Amino acid sequence: MTFDPNAKIDSGKVSKRGRGVAIGGGSVVVVVGLFLLSQLTGIDLSGLAGGAGGGGGSDSSQDQAVSCETGADANASTDCLITGAATSLDVYWSGAASQLGTQYRAPGDIILFEQSTNTGCGQATSAVGPFYCPPDQQIYLDTGFFDELRTQFGASGGTLSQMYVIAHEWGHHIQNLTGVLASENTGDTGPASDSVRTELQADCYAGAWVGAASTIADENGTTFLEPVTDQQIADALNAASVIGDDRIQEKSSGQVNPEAWTHGSSQSRQKWFSTGLSGGPTACDTFGVDASQL
Repeated sequence: MTFDPNAKIDSGKVSKRGRGVAIGGGSVVVVVGLFLLSQLTGIDLSGLAGGAGGGGGSDSSQDQAVSCETGADANASTDCLITGAATSLDVYWSGAASQLGTQYRAPGDIILFEQSTNTGCGQATSAVGPFYCPPDQQIYLDTGFFDELRTQFGASGGTLSQMYVIAHEWGHHIQNLTGVLASENTGDTGPASDSVRTELQADCYAGAWVGAASTIADENGTTFLEPVTDQQIADALNAASVIGDDRIQEKSSGQVNPEAWTHGSSQSRQKWFSTGLSGGPTACDTFGVDASQL
């Protein structure tokens, strides 16, 4: 998607952290992200294992706000694109969260880091991929992941596919507010598991934002984003597809084991993104349907 060059975006929503910063301890919690199970992806997730003591957070003195002011900035750099998406998502959910019966409050910063960093969920490395940490309510991302989507997973790329990743993680924050994250059975796996239903709902919430994105305006009434194109929708659906459990399993091991799924099949991830796109957030009740409808 393309930003209106004159739209005003909020640089206070995204911070950049120095390479390899790791401060304090972390608590052992389940991190909701794109890749949670080592056995599924072959990715080393041990960096998320923090100490059993009180949850450590990031040291804000190590973070620097990304300097972005307008939609023109968002069109010119990835960091500002993320900032623009965060600004639009914040405005969208400040109104849409009431449709889900919850009171909205913004998440913490989106933290852009390189290699590794410390979070309220413990120390994390880039190998984890983007994730939302419930204890500190922040989203963490190494922007190199966008290159990995294309080079390792075969995504077509495009700005909407990048913003889809941010919108998906923002969706987990909404689930934190509604109580979904606290109530799910985090150890459950399989095509109809709570884990899969949680991830598909976050995909659906991402689609809901995209469906409304071209109507969301800044404080001056300027819409942040221009109308989405068919190609941009195709890019976002492609991104959802390549990180489906079945695609990842087949790519990594040559076999597909549905009982190990935690995020949903490629088809399901595309389906629920499209459901949100056309139906808005109230259409995203993945916990209210039977397995055949996922």
